[in-house]
Amino acid sequence: MTYSAAMSAALSGLNASKRQLDVISSNIANANTEGYGRRSLTLNVRELGGVSIGPVQRASDIRLIGDRRLSDAAQSEAGHLASTLTAIEDLIGEPGDPASLTTAYSNFEGALIEAASRPDLSSRLDAVGRAGSALAEKFNTLSDGVQEIRMEADQSIAREVHRLNAALEQVVELNARIFNFGATGQNIAALMDQRQSVIDSIAELVPIRQVDRDGGRIALYTPTSAILVDGTAAEIGFDPVGLITSDMTLASGALSGLTINGNPISTSGDNAPMAGGKLHALFAARDEIAPKAQAGLDLLARDLVDRFQDPTLDTTLGIGAPGLFTDGGAAFLPTEEEGLAKRLEFNILVDPDEVGESWRIRDGLGAAAPGVVGNSTLVQAISARFSASIASASAASTGTPRSAGGHAADLLTSLASERASREVEFGFHIARFDTIKSAELAGGVDTDHELQKLLVVEQAYAANAKVIQTIDELIDRLMAI
Repeated sequence: MTYSAAMSAALSGLNASKRQLDVISSNIANANTEGYGRRSLTLNVRELGGVSIGPVQRASDIRLIGDRRLSDAAQSEAGHLASTLTAIEDLIGEPGDPASLTTAYSNFEGALIEAASRPDLSSRLDAVGRAGSALAEKFNTLSDGVQEIRMEADQSIAREVHRLNAALEQVVELNARIFNFGATGQNIAALMDQRQSVIDSIAELVPIRQVDRDGGRIALYTPTSAILVDGTAAEIGFDPVGLITSDMTLASGALSGLTINGNPISTSGDNAPMAGGKLHALFAARDEIAPKAQAGLDLLARDLVDRFQDPTLDTTLGIGAPGLFTDGGAAFLPTEEEGLAKRLEFNILVDPDEVGESWRIRDGLGAAAPGVVGNSTLVQAISARFSASIASASAASTGTPRSAGGHAADLLTSLASERASREVEFGFHIARFDTIKSAELAGGVDTDHELQKLLVVEQAYAANAKVIQTIDELIDRLMAI
């Protein structure tokens, strides 16, 4: 080998070592960076000696990343559903909580029992009126709270749709840059890292599958075949509202669903185009979970109205007159159950803090004047009716006879059971995500291995430097002859 050939080979080795050092240092520095793909440098032996430097390769397991993204979407959906149910459960309150619905029931029942034992004491009759009014107001507050949860979900959908559209546009832009940079031989690894991070953020909102296209570009689809990116980005549409009431539904057109490029799509069910992920969970919270809770509250409100809007219980009631609990002050009509919890009122005739007179609890809502103060017949009948097992006529009822408090306990039990089920599902998805994430990280940057490679590169660098030093010394000797 000539001196010039040896020098060329050594210089190529030094250059290769320098590039390898750059790649290794980048790997070590980004070992914990989300979306970073481990780099490796391709080296080829030259025909005349030395090495030529090939492109930087970015390592990634697309199948494993795809599974992790699907798991991320499932985890996000389950977690949000569980948190929504927890919020509703906290709103209603646990038994024994002074501000809970069951405590309001207990206070009213206790006031009835005390009034039945001493119907001559106006203070005890007043306590019934105040406890009944507090119970009705509790229903109003709970109904407002449920609609607030729906409103928060609607606003969150708007925010997440905006974020999703922005991310899809970023993927399209990065696709173009990767294609153009790759066509000119430039390093595209950093751009691919950035694109992976953007796609990972999308996966929290919507489950996605990645499909490779030419020139390093990719397409994105949901598992149920909705096209998010394929050349261009899909435009996801959603119109938030300023206020939600119990009668507003997606089916009635009062609330917005999703559109893809202007075409409406289903937002419920496992086969919906965007089923899974946080976005799907937000629609479930707004259109399924919260309305179901509202229907449960309306069932309880109707049960209270029906129990006491009965002329056989209070013979002083006129035809069509409301009982102790009213629909906004009027008699309840069975066709008007939806939203009743918001409209529930304790009869003003017996509310001592309004214009009512509490003696009517003892003598009848329609009584013309106070009766015998020691007569506890009606109060005892009202108390017995409150604790009697009666099946609700509500469409949301299971048909099982319960006391008034029993119906309330059934609602709490149902919510607690569903919440516990969702939390178990959430825990499963967390464990699954962690397992897949660990497997993905295992195929990422191994800092110990990178440090070992660094030692090898240093040795190669030293060897090539020694060759150049030796050639320099030989040339000096030749020049000295």
